[in-house]
Formats: sequence, structure tokens, C-alpha cells
Amino acid sequence: MWDQEKEHLKKFNELMVSNRVRPTALLPFWNVVGFALGFGTALLGRKGAMACTVAVEETISNHYNNQIRALMETDPEKHKELLQTIKTFRDEEMEHHDTGLEHDAELAPAYFLLKNTIQVGCRAAVYLSERI
Repeated sequence: MWDQEKEHLKKFNELMVSNRVRPTALLPFWNVVGFALGFGTALLGRKGAMACTVAVEETISNHYNNQIRALMETDPEKHKELLQTIKTFRDEEMEHHDTGLEHDAELAPAYFLLKNTIQVGCRAAVYLSERI
């Protein structure tokens, strides 16, 4: 999973440069929050860490699906390469999601509360990052 995430980051950094867009100004904040979230859920044990993985990957996959829909509505031929990249990354994120489920994420303490809380935070992060 880690190697795929590094590849996703590398590719999106390349796309930002080639498309002359900047990352969100909140990126340093999200780096700290992401570390704290991972650390905090790891304190709950393997199941807690896997619950975090499920929550984050599901939310990111949904975000990718929204991006795919938006690109398909505009000019799918123009965005063919980007669409393929996003679809591939979405599928890899869902593999991570499924790995979390296979490793007992749903047995984490207060799983549904934990998952839903993390997902609300992730959706808020996406919303704010699109605007700032």
C-alpha cells in the first residue's frame, strides 16, 4: 500500500507542475493531521489502524469517482489520460479499503463511530482543499 501511495503522490505532483496548478495552502496542516490520525488510530491497535484505512480509502475513492464524473461530463477525450490515471488510483485505493476489511477493521472499538468521524473529517478536508 505504501509504495502505491508514494506513486500516487509522485504522479499528482507531476500533474500539478504540468498543468500549472498549485497544491492547497492547507497541505502542511493536512500532513500533520494525517500523521496524527494514523498515529492515534494505531494506538487502538491493528484493527483501529485498519478502520482508519477503510474510512480514508472509501472517502478518497468516492472523491475520485466524483472527479471522474466531472471529467466525463466535460470532455472525456481531452482528459483520457487523466481519467485513466484517476481510475487506476481509485481502484488501488479500493484495494487498500478491502485489505483493511480483510484485516478486521470492522472489529475495531466503536468501528462505525470511528469510521464515520474519520470520513466526515476527510470530506471536510477535500471541501476545504478545493477552495483554499
